[in-house]
Amino acid sequence: MKSSHSTRFLFGWALFGLLIGGAIIIYTHVDFKNLIRLPSHNIKNHDSYAKAVNKAAVSVVSINAYRLVKEEPALLPGSKKLRRNDQPVFKIRPNKGSGVIISTDGYIVTNNHVVTGAQRIEVMLHDGRRLDAQIIGLDPDTDLAVISIPLKQLPAIRIADSNSTRVGDIVLAIGNPFGIGQTVTQGIISATGRDRVGLNTYENFIQTDAAINRGNSGGALINTQGEILAINSAIYSQTGNYLGISFAIPINLVNDVVKQIINNGEVVRGWLGVEGVDLNAQMLKRIDLPNIQGVLITDVFDRGPAEMAGVRVGDILTHINKKVIRDTRDVLNAIADGRPGDKVQISGIRERQSFETQAVLEQRPKE
Repeated sequence: MKSSHSTRFLFGWALFGLLIGGAIIIYTHVDFKNLIRLPSHNIKNHDSYAKAVNKAAVSVVSINAYRLVKEEPALLPGSKKLRRNDQPVFKIRPNKGSGVIISTDGYIVTNNHVVTGAQRIEVMLHDGRRLDAQIIGLDPDTDLAVISIPLKQLPAIRIADSNSTRVGDIVLAIGNPFGIGQTVTQGIISATGRDRVGLNTYENFIQTDAAINRGNSGGALINTQGEILAINSAIYSQTGNYLGISFAIPINLVNDVVKQIINNGEVVRGWLGVEGVDLNAQMLKRIDLPNIQGVLITDVFDRGPAEMAGVRVGDILTHINKKVIRDTRDVLNAIADGRPGDKVQISGIRERQSFETQAVLEQRPKE
């Protein structure tokens, strides 16, 4: 009796399930039959940056810059004294970074901080080949360097006009973060013309939120056409890790530095021969010129271009070549844009009176 009841119960649920299942099958069949079919090309051409990455990735290399690092001798346990007869130990350690092939003849641009001081530089190409590289020239003032490898017909990256970049443009960063292998990250241009960051002597950064970490330095920041816009250089971080603010050197500035290094072995910049400080509220109050922008000259080099032009300590420079001077960085950039022999027009204030003079730039001395 109990068994018969159970059989009917199970059969009832099975039949109910079959009916429901049939209903689902019929409903599903009708639903799919009436779906609007999308053209196949819309599926194939979905949003992707694969083409851009494929164009540029072959031109991005990984770099191991081997340096001799001094390790201090170990201390005696529980003491501040060295072990007897212990000598400093020197070890070779790799500094990992990235680089970009900018010429089919084997020239590669990277950051100065990646390769400076290296005893040996190894470059790994996109296809896995490893070659030793030599330094062609360094420019610490912009944190750029040019190295070369003994190969021809290399895939040089396509170059964009970095002056045409806009805040909000999509960008892709290609490099070798933490030495794990070539990696692509995506973001936007957050700002252009970033200076006063305190990283380099000459600054004109593109800021991006594309993830850049250790090892990305010297890699490429590209647009969605696979053209390079900048060389990834640094991050703003209190921890040493990516926090959403990264800086890259615009390719137009990079090109100027690279050409000078390849042609001259160094970068030649103009020099005025002055030192100064930014004006602040206290200074302006003291001289009773509250609305003046400029730089107060605190030192003039003997027989330098500025002294020959009559610039004196205590002068306030307000314009160079008719460009407004806001602070010392503006003076530095305005003079560095010139070349030895160039004439620059200087305007300023001396003892509350306006003055103008002309100076002939000389070559900026090495530090």
